[in-house]
Amino acid sequence: MTLESKKLNVTDRIVGKIKNGELQFYLDNELVGRMPLNPSEQNVQLEPNFELNGNQFIQNYMSPNQDESRYTDCDEGGWC
Repeated sequence: MTLESKKLNVTDRIVGKIKNGELQFYLDNELVGRMPLNPSEQNVQLEPNFELNGNQFIQNYMSPNQDESRYTDCDEGGWC
């Protein structure tokens, strides 16, 4: 089995909370990024498996390749 890299747009599931002078971004209660509320420092810092594409939050993840058969060389009786 091989894994392939995939991307998922999770923008609609992101929730922002103001905490400790910054805007914190959450996906299902998991902190995924933050942005200082100071106008001179408004760059978004994201966790390694997240990225911004324009105004969309993208989650990067690994998924099994669906093209591979799980079992090979099986006989008609179902023995592999």
